[in-house]
Amino acid sequence: MTPDEYCQKKAAASGSSFYYSFLFLPPERRRAITALYAFCREVDDVVDECREPAVARVKLDWWREQVGKMYAGEPDHPVCKALAPCIKTFDLPEEQFREIIDGMQMDLDYDAYPSFTELSLYCYRVASVVGLMSAQIFGYEDHRTARYAHDLGMAFQLTNILRDVLEDARRGRIYIPLDELKRFEIDPMELQRAQTSERLQALFAFQAERARDYYRRAFSHLPAVDRHTQRSGIIMAAIYQTLLDEIEADGFHVLERRVALTPLRKLWIAWRTVRSEKRHTKALKKV
Repeated sequence: MTPDEYCQKKAAASGSSFYYSFLFLPPERRRAITALYAFCREVDDVVDECREPAVARVKLDWWREQVGKMYAGEPDHPVCKALAPCIKTFDLPEEQFREIIDGMQMDLDYDAYPSFTELSLYCYRVASVVGLMSAQIFGYEDHRTARYAHDLGMAFQLTNILRDVLEDARRGRIYIPLDELKRFEIDPMELQRAQTSERLQALFAFQAERARDYYRRAFSHLPAVDRHTQRSGIIMAAIYQTLLDEIEADGFHVLERRVALTPLRKLWIAWRTVRSEKRHTKALKKV
């Protein structure tokens, strides 16, 4: 199995919505973004699958070494071998790979976040940095696109937090800020029970609106000149916003059931978004 094949298998096996947004990229950019996604999955799996925090820290340090070797031209792991040519082609900074690992380590350092200030750092490291690197791979001309990528990453992570609130709480992790739980008079233990009170619905609606605000802010930054190259992010946003709509339409009962979109629906949303973007591009050319 080649390094690229390893990354492709890793990305496809995850079933993530990101996979569907990669399908419409040119081959070189698709290989690069798939390798970046595989890197994120690998370091995320370290934290999720290691029961002993000390072991997880050692493994994350090993990945930091791999990043150093990758930039020295001596990678060992197939993901880093696949990424090695991409870091030069797309000018990906070494410190951003390290930021992602630092974000994953925050799951070992925090089991809850006192306020959104602390949570936003976590979201930046595990999602916005990935968004910035993705935008770099997709290509852009206007510097405002970096701000779009940052805010879109925040929006994705906040959507994930709302979707996975029960699963995370039962793992001993709370990503909804503790001061906001207190404001809505929620005991953290309530997040582990399959029962949604009106207070919890109000809390979850507040979290959903924060995510929507980041989606709005992201697209307010995206200049027309970069919409075509950034269409993978636009596809992802369409899928994730549909997921957020479904959670809201279900009355925010995320503790009773996990809301998810089927692979076929994700593919349909991706196809529909690409068609919409093509029409949008044609309309701009006529202006």
